[in-house]
Amino acid sequence: MKLLIRNLAKTLTEVELRNKLEQFGTVQSCTIVLDAVTQQSKGFAIAHMPKVGEAKLAIKSLNGENLCGSVLRVKKYEEKTE
Repeated sequence: MKLLIRNLAKTLTEVELRNKLEQFGTVQSCTIVLDAVTQQSKGFAIAHMPKVGEAKLAIKSLNGENLCGSVLRVKKYEEKTE
């Protein structure tokens, strides 16, 4: 299951975020989205946790949690369809 993690602190690294997610299970990928020009964090990330139960636990546990001074908003990532 893919997760959308929003409201990330600009100083948070992918390693720190992955370590936080791994408390709930296996993380296949974790990418903080960067601005194409500045290469600065845009404040959100997409992570993939292959086990649905672990992903749901991560959503439940991390949504609303304060991490590095920012309150996280975590939900299931919905692919945009055209």
